Amino acid sequence: MMYLIRSRNDAGLPRPILWLRSVFVIFIVASLVGYWPLKTRAQETTAAGNQPADPRLGKLKDLDGAFPFSVPQTKQAWQERADYLRRQVLVATGLWPLPERTPLNPVIHGKAQRDGFTVEKVYFESMPNHFVTGLLFRPTESSGGKHPGVLCPHGHGGRMQDYGIENMAALIDSGAEKFTESGRFPKLARCAQLARMGCVVFIFDMLGYADSQQISEQLAHRFRTQRPEFEGRQNWGLFSAQAEMRLQSIMGIQTWNSIRCLDFLQQLPDVDSSRIGVTGGSGGGTQTILLCAIDPRPITGFPNGMVSTSMQGGCTCENCSLLRIDTGNVELAALFAPKPQAMTAADDWTRAMMTDGYPQLQTVYEMFGVREHVYCRPLLQFPHNYNYVSRATMYGWFNKYLHLNLPEEALQERDFPLLTTEETSVWDAQHPQPSGGDQYERELVRQMSQAADSQIAALTPTDSASLAKFRETIGGAFDAILGRQIQDKDLIRTKVDKQQRSGFLFFRDSLQWSPAGEQLTFVSLYPVDVPWNGDVIVVVDGAQRSGLFDEAGELRLPATRKILASGAALVRLELLESDLDQQRVVENPREAAAYTFCYNRSLFAKRVQDVLALIRFVRNDEHETRRVHLVGIRGGGPIAAAARALAGKEVDKALIDTQGFRFADITSYRDPNFVPGVVKYGDLPALLALNAPLPLMLSGEVAVPDLTAAAYRSAKAESNVAASAERTASDQALDWLLDK
Repeated sequence: MMYLIRSRNDAGLPRPILWLRSVFVIFIVASLVGYWPLKTRAQETTAAGNQPADPRLGKLKDLDGAFPFSVPQTKQAWQERADYLRRQVLVATGLWPLPERTPLNPVIHGKAQRDGFTVEKVYFESMPNHFVTGLLFRPTESSGGKHPGVLCPHGHGGRMQDYGIENMAALIDSGAEKFTESGRFPKLARCAQLARMGCVVFIFDMLGYADSQQISEQLAHRFRTQRPEFEGRQNWGLFSAQAEMRLQSIMGIQTWNSIRCLDFLQQLPDVDSSRIGVTGGSGGGTQTILLCAIDPRPITGFPNGMVSTSMQGGCTCENCSLLRIDTGNVELAALFAPKPQAMTAADDWTRAMMTDGYPQLQTVYEMFGVREHVYCRPLLQFPHNYNYVSRATMYGWFNKYLHLNLPEEALQERDFPLLTTEETSVWDAQHPQPSGGDQYERELVRQMSQAADSQIAALTPTDSASLAKFRETIGGAFDAILGRQIQDKDLIRTKVDKQQRSGFLFFRDSLQWSPAGEQLTFVSLYPVDVPWNGDVIVVVDGAQRSGLFDEAGELRLPATRKILASGAALVRLELLESDLDQQRVVENPREAAAYTFCYNRSLFAKRVQDVLALIRFVRNDEHETRRVHLVGIRGGGPIAAAARALAGKEVDKALIDTQGFRFADITSYRDPNFVPGVVKYGDLPALLALNAPLPLMLSGEVAVPDLTAAAYRSAKAESNVAASAERTASDQALDWLLDK
């Protein structure tokens, strides 16, 4: 960035000035900018053959990256971090706020019996006409009291995963399994043993497995190529830009299914709802991590095979936009603290857990005085698994923390005759399978959208109290979507260029704004013919090839000269990666947005963060800035609107040309303005509403959007917002900005 301390000798001014810091290049009308091509940071760094100084210009992070967990220094700091992360998980999975819990309408039928347990078939509606299927295991021996409930998300391979009879001898010889029959189906073996131990156990189908066929396995877990026929406002489907902007994902649906599974378990008359455990392996381990992070009901967990600081989950069902930005599975698992949880490490991506991951979890639990409540058992002799040895570890853990109080011999698995296809198939002639396919997929996402839209519409503010609730929910969502706050202590300015021009000083500077090295570049003009009045106008201009000067180096437009003549300074941000027509994505052959945006913020969000950093720099108490005004033009309007929504009172006035833009019109996740979640939470009108009650002038809008107007009315600040369909600057708008 740019901005410097100038003395009398430096600038010839009558008093010391520490120059401004202000955000993105934004100006409400195109007439505020002339023509002056600027190199992007990517061009600057690569021209010299060096790696870019800004890490955001390097290789994007993907699921195979490093995800270290740095534990905060104090318990209070961790609890604040944990609150933020829980909201991030809820937002990412489309569950902020939680959807309505519609009637489950459960059906339980077809009981089968084995030694020590029974098995029943189950289906219910987690959403209207969307069915969760699975098997319910119950103990046959009961004292008549209530039993602990255990939820088992199964992971890849499905609940009916079969090792194959031909592989059992080798598995038994290695110690991975113990029995030829029941060991073939390790996920059912887990449920059977827990039932024999006195638990009511529900293992439910992930989307596309066994009896859950409304969404196919191919779509849910093997999606590869974008489908143009599933794009757009009317007929979108999963994995589309529209779905991503509404945070509709396979992972989100499965997480909601998990929550409703707990609802189902708790409603059973023989379940003690105060004793709920959750355990799953691999993809089921991922679901266990998320469910235990956001649902308060489980009292113990055993997320196996996915708590790791390396690979985070390779399937489309284990990734959703926003989930792991600045975090990873170990830290997400830590959200369960201080409740007891355990896991194992194997010869897979969890192999380093004993030295990288587990010690950090122990540190978090130690903050709560219960270090013994977390345990990781090293089983590096086995590959990726939830085998007999790992399951035995879980049985001991659940025996203790579900308060089963069983002797050691009762924790040993016993063989049982295989369950037949008829005994494990939920659908039959009396219980016909519901329809699925393309039409169902479109109906499901539309139904989800209508439900979410109703929730958001209900938050439309009508008074100060509801405006506060709107800010808490919608503002909280955009905090997670757009990024963290900027700290003064992290700001480091470097002067790049300074020139004396006719009537003003020209500066070009860079500003590092985070410990990670994220930085921006900006130019600024400072008046010298008249005293600087303390005002800084920050311009966010979406047309980066246009600038401030003509070919002779003179200010191109009268509007710019008018700003300087008024005594205000002007700052123009160089947009990050302005030379790109598409957002960069990770190197993954599968065209799912989550493979990129689960781990990296969108380009739009990165640009908003640059604007916030620039504003924070200009507003720094060491500077003599009186007011900061923000202007967004020529495609920069939405960026400026978002920055103002988060910056609040740090921006005094905002002049924004929206050009009639709405995020919902985007049809590709590669679009530079694509932002996960933005449509779900009200699109551009919601960002503008979060500007209330501060002064806001819009161009490119026939009228103030209804949601925006409602927010300003609720704040009793109707006079602070105005709109015009004109998309060019007017003297009236400029005079409003400059108080003339």
